[in-house]
Amino acid sequence: MTHHKTGTREEWLAARQELLKAEKELTRRGDELTRQRQELPWVPIDKEYRFETEEGSALLTDLFCGRSQLFVYHFMFGPGYTAGCPTCSTTADSFNGVLPHLEARDVTLICISRAPLEKLLAYRRRMGWSFNWASSYEGDFNFDFGVSATEPRHDTTSLLEANEVAAFRLVGDKRFRDKLPPIAAQNASATGTDLPGYFSEGHGVSVFAREGNIVYHCYSTYTRGTEFLMGYYAILDRTPKGRDEGGPMGAWIRRHDEYEKGASKDCCS
Repeated sequence: MTHHKTGTREEWLAARQELLKAEKELTRRGDELTRQRQELPWVPIDKEYRFETEEGSALLTDLFCGRSQLFVYHFMFGPGYTAGCPTCSTTADSFNGVLPHLEARDVTLICISRAPLEKLLAYRRRMGWSFNWASSYEGDFNFDFGVSATEPRHDTTSLLEANEVAAFRLVGDKRFRDKLPPIAAQNASATGTDLPGYFSEGHGVSVFAREGNIVYHCYSTYTRGTEFLMGYYAILDRTPKGRDEGGPMGAWIRRHDEYEKGASKDCCS
């Protein structure tokens, strides 16, 4: 017998109608937030960033691949990592499927990480992905856009101070470490690093526009601000058990080739 509240079809319909009102309001609020994002002022990029790609050395303008909009996922994969962040990996699992649709709307999607290119491409082969991935190794891009930090070599004004990724500066503080969810140590181990090494990188999204040879920074978001890319969460949020985490958020997450086979009961695949 279920422990969840039960009722008649009529009771369900009445409750569903009330919920629908709230869902529609959330949709309308989301539309308004989208408008506000698109009205943010654009900031011209006056610094030359250089990346390593499969096609060779590239400038930021080259990453657009001839389109006028660039969507960058800052994938946590630092130079000292032996593998990409597991949570970033679950996010990236959806990228290949959306590429044709984004490109049809004049958007290029790319991942950028600080690890050397050969590490990124080897990991991409392991994961079975084919989206573009560029290395910003030894450059300032990750630092300037708030997803990497190191002391004291880089002194550029960074978005890091304005976003939640700044938390990794506290990893040396035992009081902070004691409050970290288990997934932090779990992910650090899975990337072959310790906590300070793992938190020397952060994940995020940055969006750019190009007009001629001028590139503008339009938008960035970090930490849970990137959750819209994690399609499995949106699906789980609409199932009876929800995310079913039963504890700290995300501790169950693994790379897609690391889940135990047969973990799902009576699987038909």
